[in-house]
Formats: sequence, structure tokens, C-alpha cells
Amino acid sequence: MTNQTIIEFRNVSKTYNEKPVVKNISFSIKQGEFVTLLGPSGCGKTTTLRMLAGLETPTEGKIFINGKDYTDTPPHKRPVNTVFQRYALFPHLNVFNNVAFGLKLKKIPDGTYTDKKGRTFEKFRKYSKEEIREKVHAALKMVDLEDYEQRNVNSLSGGQMQRVAIARALVNEPKVLLLDEPLGALDLKMRKDMQIELMNMHKKVGITFVYVTHDQEEALTMSDTIVVMRDGVIQQIASPQKIYDEPANVFVADFIGESNIYSGIMLEDFKVEFCGAVLECVDKGFKKNEPIDVIIRPEDIYILPKDNPAAVLRGTVISSVFKGDHYQITAIVNGNEILIHDNVECKEGDEIGLFIKPFDLHIMQKPRIINEIITEMWDKNVVEICDGRFPCNCDFESGTPVKVSIKFGDVIIHDNESDGIIGGEVISSIYKGSYYQCIIKTDNYYNFFVDTQDEWLKGDRVGISVAPENIQVERLGE
Repeated sequence: MTNQTIIEFRNVSKTYNEKPVVKNISFSIKQGEFVTLLGPSGCGKTTTLRMLAGLETPTEGKIFINGKDYTDTPPHKRPVNTVFQRYALFPHLNVFNNVAFGLKLKKIPDGTYTDKKGRTFEKFRKYSKEEIREKVHAALKMVDLEDYEQRNVNSLSGGQMQRVAIARALVNEPKVLLLDEPLGALDLKMRKDMQIELMNMHKKVGITFVYVTHDQEEALTMSDTIVVMRDGVIQQIASPQKIYDEPANVFVADFIGESNIYSGIMLEDFKVEFCGAVLECVDKGFKKNEPIDVIIRPEDIYILPKDNPAAVLRGTVISSVFKGDHYQITAIVNGNEILIHDNVECKEGDEIGLFIKPFDLHIMQKPRIINEIITEMWDKNVVEICDGRFPCNCDFESGTPVKVSIKFGDVIIHDNESDGIIGGEVISSIYKGSYYQCIIKTDNYYNFFVDTQDEWLKGDRVGISVAPENIQVERLGE
């Protein structure tokens, strides 16, 4: 890997039918790097890859490869090749002819010629049979299938078929190999094996890999760099270790591995309050008494005897499961659940002490502490919110510009969408020790934050309402 940039996205956005899928993303990839685009379904990672491949055109922004603008260049003229989850092999061709297919169509420079008017043109020719044979053999050797040239592709295992698809992409000597969830169709053991094979292949070939997956373990295992995406926006770009140890926000911490996430208060520099206790931390620069989120990895919590003076928290065990190299223990601390991975055996009902090092408390600014919407009055005592008409206790005239404020805990979620004033889709649900914090995207793309005792699943369609007395309305400008 070098420091030379080979791919650059500059302020790229993609919209389908007025729905934003990728939102103003900018990042770069170095020559020879293994970069993974990681995120849940619908986060925009595959759309980003398809724009790089030329299969989609950005609505806004530019894409550069080796410093050249390829934004509007068709796929076959880009120095990239793509491997998809579905292998797209030709069933009537053997392994050799599947890999050779693109080479037989490809034309390469072959000197120049001058016409009768003295004009010089570049000549092109097709590869010879011998050249094709050599290139196919070299590509199959890279994926450890050099003895499979005459095999029918239908006789291959899933992993072997995927390797043929990769060889077919590599044989064209692309600058960049794009892989769109290429292991998604394989069983668990084969996926693990292919992860190792892909890593070795990347080292052997030395070209840039851009990989798309929603599997966190896959990303952490294989990548030099991970780009975490959510709802069309990049959340963090970093090495696997930094993504895990220093997540940029609550979403990254929750999505990558397991985390305990709590709402808390930053009392002052180096002092945080959460779960009914005050602990030392290493963070500073927050406002006094600023609401924050606290993230703790389960393996960073140590079990002590309940009366040990080093214990910073005390709780009661409610479950303990042996996981082979550790116990997974859940305890209740001042009404909040806490997940612990330790090698200390505990039984349900045990009273325990807990020790957490100050630098293992990750303090995050909250993305929002209240729902605020700029809108206008529909009529006296009725305000328009996300195209719905909500009764409220405010007698401003119709059309008055206002700011509406609604606390997270005052938003009511209805299982039946028609029971709400407006509808939306659950795009996130994070457990925060004693409640769930959900994000519900309305049909005009406003994200409502909701604190609820109920667990909702990503993708659920729900209704939203708010009691009139819980809608705070201010005239804009006041």
C-alpha cells in the first residue's frame, strides 16, 4: 500500500424519486488499500459502490480515479471490475471460458497507422489464443484453481464459484476490484475460509479492494480501513482497531460489536454521572451538566467482591452464561442493565462490585437532546408537523412560523400506523440500560428521536402521535 490516492469521492449524493440515498459523502482511498463500506441494509453502501463502478450516476458531486474525473464514464471504460454476491457465471461455459470471456472481447493498443491524408490513428487488436491462455492460467493460479480450467461451473462448490468470479474480474488487470457482499451466499464455515483467502489474495495481487458488507466481523477481520455508513451518511472512517476501541458515536458503538450505552450527565471535566453513580473519566471540554452518552465495552468491566473499595458500581446478577473463554453476565445497577464479559463465575442473585478504568468510559456528545421542527400553524391550536396536523395548546393564527419542541419521552409510538397522526419507519433502536432509544424516519425524512420501554425492530412501520400538552410551540424570532 502506498500513500498515493487512487479513488476520491467529492461531495457525492444520490437521490431516487426525491428520496436521498447517499448524502454529500466525501472520502478517499489509497492505492493498494483494502477498504470496506460497512453499514446496515439501506445505508447507501451498495449505491456508493455502484456509483464507483459506473452502474449508477451521482445526482451531485464528482468521482475521481487516479486523478481523472470518471463521474459520467460508462462502466466498461473504467479501470475497475466488480464481483457480485450472485456470481453471474455462464452455466454453459467451463471455468476456463468463464474467466476468458472478457478477454476474448477486449481490444488492446497495437501501434499506430497513417491514412492517405496523413492522419495518425491508434491501432487495436484482440488478444491471441496463447495470450488468453497465459492470462487465464495466471488468474486461476491467484485464486488456487489452476487445475480446474476444464471443469463445468455447475460442478463447483459455492466458494469455488466465487473464486472463479474473482478470477474473471482479476484477469482484466483492473486498478480497483469492487466486491459487493461477495460472501453473502456462502455458509458460515465457507465464509470464514473465504475471508482468509480474500485477505491473502489482496496481498498477492496488490491492487485496491473496495468491499461492501453488513457483517461487522467480516469488516474487522479483513480491512485496512472501514467506512461506516448510516442512512446515506458516513459516520466514521478509521482502522478496524480504532473503529472498535474509539467509536465516533453511539451508532458506531452499537453497530460494531457489543456495547453498554447509557444516557448521562458530564458534571465537569473528568467527572461523569450515569446509572445513578458518579465516576471519573478522561474526557474534558464539555459544558457543565451537559447531557451526554456513555459507552462501555463489556470486556472493559471487571467483577470484584461487592465490598471491595475499588468497585465504582455495585449490582445484582440476573443471568450468567458460559461462552467458552468468558462468562457473559448481565447485572442490574440502580435499575439499569449492564452486560459484562469476564472470566469470573457468578450465579443469579449474586451481589457484585464492578470496576471500570476511567479511559474505558467513552463519552459522546448527543446528536440531539430534543426533537425540534421548524414549521407553521395550520390553525389555532393545530400545528403542522411532518405533513400531519397535531392538536396543541397554542392560539397563534394560521400560517404563523413557529418552532415546535417535543421531548423524546413524549413521542407516542403506535403499532398500527393508522392510529398515529403521521407514519414513519423505525431506522434505529438502541438499548440504553433501562429503555430503548428509537429513531423513526417520517415520510418527509424528518428523524424523530423516541425514548420508549418497548423494543421496536428496524424497518417497522409505526404511527406517531403526541399529546397536545407535550407540544411546546414558540413563534419564530421570539
